Amino acid sequence: MGAQDLSIFSLASLLVFLFPILYISRHLELGINKTILIGMIRMCLQLGFVGLYLEFLFKFDSPWLNGAYLLLMISIACHSILKSSNLKIRIFFKPLFFSLLISFGIILLFFNGVVAHIDNLFEAKYLVPIGGMLLGNCLRSNIIGLTHFYSGLKKNEKIYLYSLSLFNNRTQALKPWFKESLVAAINPTLASMTTIGLVSLPGMMTGQILGGSIPIVAIKYQIAIMGCIFYAEYFSVILSILFSLKTGFNAFDVLKTNIFQNN
Repeated sequence: MGAQDLSIFSLASLLVFLFPILYISRHLELGINKTILIGMIRMCLQLGFVGLYLEFLFKFDSPWLNGAYLLLMISIACHSILKSSNLKIRIFFKPLFFSLLISFGIILLFFNGVVAHIDNLFEAKYLVPIGGMLLGNCLRSNIIGLTHFYSGLKKNEKIYLYSLSLFNNRTQALKPWFKESLVAAINPTLASMTTIGLVSLPGMMTGQILGGSIPIVAIKYQIAIMGCIFYAEYFSVILSILFSLKTGFNAFDVLKTNIFQNN
């Protein structure tokens, strides 16, 4: 037995909470009402489109089509990460794309094949939802990691150049920013892992319980997916920084000035 269906009227009833939010935000002159409305409208339209598309995707369940959709998801994630990190898309898209494809792809296929024992590794029912959860968390962690790394390096470029002048190579000179960026990127997930089950019940576990799974099965899947999320975030942040160094620095190991969107 699946979860109780929600009518359009039931969904619309949630707007009762939006109106006071818009009123308070306008009264306080927060200037975010337009952003709130655009965000809500985009969320509904995008999820509605995805719902229709997933019906088609699940029906045909073609490995090629599923794989193509996964590549599209990665491409959109790269665009969003770079835009939020204030880095130029044309410079960093390729290294970021491959860093996500390698780390996220390996862990996703490992989960499907070794953990869940799925015969078809590209089965849409597993590939798209699990891939979406992994990629969504990688998106957040990479935004934090790349922003900390390049923004921090730009603010403290003199310290970095001084380190190079002491005959340190680029890897040694960049180590402090690399460590700081990695820790900042994975800290939210570590905090979530230490409180999961006590402070919150995560989405996958809740969804499986609503879908009819017994709690212990839902918990096993949640443990597995949380581990995969952490691994994917950790490796993707490392690879995204390492892969981006070739395009972010010139031949003299100096940070390029044209890599930021506001330049």
